[in-house]
This record gives sequence, structure tokens and C-alpha cells, in this order.
Amino acid sequence: MPKGILESLLSGEGTIVPHVQPMYRLQDNRMVAQEYLARHLDKAGITHPVGPILQNPTLPPEDRLTLDLRFLDATFAALAQRGTGSHLHFVNLEPVSLEAPGFWARLPRWLEALSFPVECVVMEFTESQGMHDLEALQTYAKRLRDVGLRVAVDDLGAGVASLTQMARLAPDYIKADRSLVEQVHRRPYQAALLNALSHFARHMCIGFIAEGIETMEELEAVMDADVPWGQGFILGQPWPTRPKPLAIDPLA
Repeated sequence: MPKGILESLLSGEGTIVPHVQPMYRLQDNRMVAQEYLARHLDKAGITHPVGPILQNPTLPPEDRLTLDLRFLDATFAALAQRGTGSHLHFVNLEPVSLEAPGFWARLPRWLEALSFPVECVVMEFTESQGMHDLEALQTYAKRLRDVGLRVAVDDLGAGVASLTQMARLAPDYIKADRSLVEQVHRRPYQAALLNALSHFARHMCIGFIAEGIETMEELEAVMDADVPWGQGFILGQPWPTRPKPLAIDPLA
């Protein structure tokens, strides 16, 4: 991303447009959840994912925190305008934000503005900066649950640490990484692993989602592996939560 765009987002002048991507229960093709994804709107009116910015290892921690809080502000502003609790709302959360007093100061205001039960919101821990302190993460996960939120672990299968954090955090939901889904119809080891994880999740009463499903062949293989929920372009691409972009005010 050009330096000027990053500076614009950090200063609060950049425009963030929250998008949602559906998750479906594969057995009956019913939408059961939506994941909220932050998108940056450029001067040409084109939106771009902000994930690559946060995943950049050279991004200073203080900038990562500023960006993530700004994205969370935009996401919860969009959530406050949603009038339904008929499905779950997954919200991405960088671990660095959990260490910031600013996050915990904002959280009550975000939740009070919701018109549906807090239990419908799932905070999804991303792994762009790694889970370097699992004990601290456990404490933060408990604090989130204490206010009624649910917790999900993203990118399961992307690294050995993912299995450790899943076991220690005991999340309400786990999401299989795209690396386990890609070409799964041609890779029996991946299919067997998805099937094993699905049965483990069912045994532990954990929701299990395969993300990054992009082709019909992958979808059929994921269903054959007995994965209950799915997410990906073949099921639905992200769309904006509102017709007009949401301009974010500078942080207080």
C-alpha cells in the first residue's frame, strides 16, 4: 500500500467501509453468520482489503494498534445500525489491541449501542502478529466472555502455534485456514485432517468453519469431510454494510 494511504488511515482522514461476508450452514445452505471485514476506499472510489496492511511485519506495533482500533470503531458503528440478532456477527481483532487501555475503554460504548444481544458478537482473534503470550491471551478472552462476547480462533492450520492457542483458549468457534481448504478435493491428507478437526469440534461443542472455499470442488470436498459451516467466494463475496462509505473521526 502506498505510504500516503497508510498515513491517511493513521491520521483519521482515510475512509473505511466495513464489508460483510456470509457464513453458511452447509447441510441446508442457511446463512448463520457474517464476518465483518474492513475495506479502505481510495480516491477513485475503489475499496481495498486492509488485511495486508496489518499482516506487514514491518508495521510498527503502535501503528498496528491505531489501525485496528480505527477498524473496530468502524465495524461497531456498522453493527450498531444492524437491527438483527438472528445470526452471529464475527469481528476481527488483533491481539495487540487487547493490550491497549483504549480498546477496553471503547468496548462498553460499542456494546451499549447494539440493538441485539451481545452474545451474537464473536470476537475473532487474528494471527497476523502471532500469539506470543497465551497466558495473557487467556486472560483477555475471559474478560471478553465476562461481558457476554464469544471468542473464535482464526487461521487454524496455518501454523503449529494455532493448535496450541486452540487448546489453551478453548474458543467457542474455530476457523480452518485457507491452506487446509485449497485443493482439498485433490489432497486426501487435508480432507482427513478437516474431518478429524470437525469431529473434534463437535465432541467439544465448538463451532467449526472452513474458510476460503473458492470452487465447487472444494465445497463438495469440505461437505464430504463433514465440516458443518463454510465461508468463501463460492458461497458469497463481501459486500458493503451500507450504500455510502463510513468516514471515521480521528481517535480521541
